Amino acid sequence: MSEQDLQALSGYLEQTQNANGEQRRQAEKFLESVERNEGYAIMLLKLVERSISGQPENSVVSLASAITFKNFVKRNWRRIPDETDKISLNDRNTIKQHVVELMLRSPELYQKQLSEAISIIGREDFPHEWPSLMQEMIVKFQSGDFHVINGVLQTAHSLFKRYRHEFRSDKLWTEIKLVLDAVAAPITELFLETVKLAEKHSSDKAALKVIFSSLIFIAKIFYSLNYQDLPEFFEDNMEKWMEKFHSLLTMDNKLLHTDDDEEAGLVELLKSQICDNVALYAQKYDEEFAKFLPQFVTAIWELLVQTGMQMKYDLLTSNAIGFLTSVSEKQQYKSLFEAEGVLGSICEKIVVPNMEFREGDSEQFEDNPEEFIRRDLEGSDVHTRRRAACDLVKGLTKFFEGPVTQIFSQYVVTMLDMCAKDRTNQWKSKNAAVYLVTSLAQKGSTTKHGTTKASELVNLQDFFDSHIFTELSAPGVNEYPVLRADALKYVVTFRQQLGKERLLRCLPLLVQHLPATSVVVHSYAAHAIERFLMIKAAGNVPMISKKDIEPILESALTGLFQVLRAPGSLENEYVMKAVMRVFSLSNELLFPYMTTIVNELCQKLAEASKNPSKPHFNHYLFESLSLCIKIACQHDKSAVGSFEQALFDMFTGILQRDVTEFIPYVFQIMSMLLEIRDPPIPETYMALFPHLLTPLLWDRPGNIPPLVRLLQAYVEKGPDAVVASGKIPQLLGVFQKLIASKSNDHQGFYLLSSMYENIKPDQLEQYTKQIFSLLFQRLQRGKTTKFVRGLIVFFCLFIVKLSAESFFKVIDSIQANMFGMVLEKLFVADLQKVSGTTEQKICSVGVAKLLSECSAFQNENHAHLWPRLLEAAIGLFELPEDDSVPDDEHFVEIEETPGYQTAYSQLAFASKKSSDPVKVDNPKVFLAQSLANFAKNCPGKVPNMVNYINPQAKTFLDQYLAAANIQLS
Repeated sequence: MSEQDLQALSGYLEQTQNANGEQRRQAEKFLESVERNEGYAIMLLKLVERSISGQPENSVVSLASAITFKNFVKRNWRRIPDETDKISLNDRNTIKQHVVELMLRSPELYQKQLSEAISIIGREDFPHEWPSLMQEMIVKFQSGDFHVINGVLQTAHSLFKRYRHEFRSDKLWTEIKLVLDAVAAPITELFLETVKLAEKHSSDKAALKVIFSSLIFIAKIFYSLNYQDLPEFFEDNMEKWMEKFHSLLTMDNKLLHTDDDEEAGLVELLKSQICDNVALYAQKYDEEFAKFLPQFVTAIWELLVQTGMQMKYDLLTSNAIGFLTSVSEKQQYKSLFEAEGVLGSICEKIVVPNMEFREGDSEQFEDNPEEFIRRDLEGSDVHTRRRAACDLVKGLTKFFEGPVTQIFSQYVVTMLDMCAKDRTNQWKSKNAAVYLVTSLAQKGSTTKHGTTKASELVNLQDFFDSHIFTELSAPGVNEYPVLRADALKYVVTFRQQLGKERLLRCLPLLVQHLPATSVVVHSYAAHAIERFLMIKAAGNVPMISKKDIEPILESALTGLFQVLRAPGSLENEYVMKAVMRVFSLSNELLFPYMTTIVNELCQKLAEASKNPSKPHFNHYLFESLSLCIKIACQHDKSAVGSFEQALFDMFTGILQRDVTEFIPYVFQIMSMLLEIRDPPIPETYMALFPHLLTPLLWDRPGNIPPLVRLLQAYVEKGPDAVVASGKIPQLLGVFQKLIASKSNDHQGFYLLSSMYENIKPDQLEQYTKQIFSLLFQRLQRGKTTKFVRGLIVFFCLFIVKLSAESFFKVIDSIQANMFGMVLEKLFVADLQKVSGTTEQKICSVGVAKLLSECSAFQNENHAHLWPRLLEAAIGLFELPEDDSVPDDEHFVEIEETPGYQTAYSQLAFASKKSSDPVKVDNPKVFLAQSLANFAKNCPGKVPNMVNYINPQAKTFLDQYLAAANIQLS
């Protein structure tokens, strides 16, 4: 680690902060290319350490080092079975020896990055690979240095917060027990001492800030450690914790108040977390917590009534309301809400005030619409008063639906009247009324279906006719944009309850709202269109049909693409998703607009590829392109040339610039185009072929599935051209790399199967023995069910495409008498593990050929396996078939497709069509016919061998023979 190396690394790190996008990307690419070098991560830590030690180090570089180290750990620390470790053991050990101490000595800005890195390492290595971590941290509790203590607490919080989300398992319980044994007592002691210090230094603002930061972390850690179950230690010490929580909840100190109306202060953050903690206990450990509950209900009620409406109190208010919601949903606490006037008081003092549309909401609606939508429409994790108030209403309806609906409905009527009399000044009353109705009516919901269960006490259709439809049909889509957004959200929320007739009345109005200048309004309109088109009618068909959308199709397409040119919506994911869904439903109705549409999409793609920043928008954009190709080429196959002309230059640019986010999509679209084409493969494709085999492309996990598919398309459409290119050894090199990985071995089988299915046998013959040897080595080294399935399917395909005799000879050429072991240990033992209709068909035909055409069974060493293999083949037929829904079905939820993940985003509408390589109509009849041919060639032998199979299998076989009108003799 020379000074020269550190200086060079420092220079590249500085460039990662460069305002020039091209220089920044070059620096990032260089760092990515060297991060596998041993010592790289240690050098990053060295640059951070130099800054702390007072050496003259550029602060930009030091922070960049800390961030780059954290991202390096995030990408590379996890070990993947059967893949080369990305970090050397020496580097791993060195990092773990020094990183905690370095983090604790670092300034707060660096400390946060290193703390997160430690928690990532801990997630993978703690406790078994890093047993010293807990003790290393806990010993610092005694240091008395709160900068150090807060560093430890921050790291512990990062490490333990995953306990809130992980599924229960023995492994998790073991880890939590180990943590509790080490941490529970010291953190309780630290908590009590820190509360004392807060009282002692109540007039020292600087000291209080540090002390309250510690208390916030301790309260968060308490939540994480108590989330899965109530630990015995905390149950025994509940009195100590709850007494201090209550005193902290009811205390106030003006020194910690903030002048900023938007940013929460330390007191608010601590009280918010305490509300969360006691809500957890009220919800999960009500029996043990019962005696403390009344005092917290009183304290939190008073807190809510006294807390102002400023944004800085939002988290505190929402968590406090969350506590009341937890209590309201418990049968044993019903009496707290039954006293006269309590429900009315809750509505008046808590629900209605916290549903009001405030100045801060208005600013966010106009200035930060993405965040407004994320909170309002998507229900993001960020706590809002409104969401908390809505949840409280839903909680109260659990036991008091009638009284709550009656009381709150009176408020709704009053608020609507206020708006009707003075819309200009009282429009916010209607906004709150719509929210209140939604909260009262919605009893169950999902993102996919909207409201799934609604209250019978709220007439949603009447409310729609009287107050929602009138809002949507009022002229001037830019007037009262918040009320427009409310109305659009209402029809999305209750789309299943409104009925087709109302939805069809709404649809043109949704299109009319697309030109609205408000980003929220036109996003909600697009979202409503998309959700409407996903509603299913009986028979699993769209409720809104192609015929229904035809009259408004042109205006819908025009409106959607206009929005994508509007400021603030150039990459609007709701609009692009609506475009995709309109395409999917309209299908051939798009023909008159196809040229314009493709030009629009290509322009968007060219812009987005310069700086991909909106993953969902990009995904829907490529899905929309896929649909255009699919729709046009189903009608006229020759249209593929027009798409290639429109896309290839852009795709080449994306590949040359290495736009990593788009490359998997480009490969999928290219695969789709090549699969549609008739042979031969054009030269434009063949020129790209060698580049697809470069190792760097295969090092990125997200490239592997689409690249394999693209190589399959080359092999299927131009096997002779692929052979002529001289790249078969490189193709097999890719196969060897894939087959060695447990996570990618199935991709290796896809590629290998395509080769044996399409390339002439004599052109692969020289490689076959080596291929089989590699497969057996992997089987011996790392046998998994997935690999065994893939291996059996490939072997059966080999038999179908070449012959059973070739298969027998290859196996026995590797090792004498190996064929018998393969039959017994693989085919007989595991054939029934094969799943999937096509895979089972390949195996049934392959095994039928093996049973009837292989000379090995003439040998007495193998003859005894014949009946067992026949039984296995019959068993395969009698397993239930895979009846999964096709990938490209209109109703597919894009975010939920199995391949949707950051590394590889599978395009649902560009899915590969499954092919049938065996071309056999009825595999059972084929088995019967194969046995008949075998019987003819070996008179008297087959009936005797069949007698050795079990009676149940014999019954099934008799049925197959009868269906084929065959008698074995």
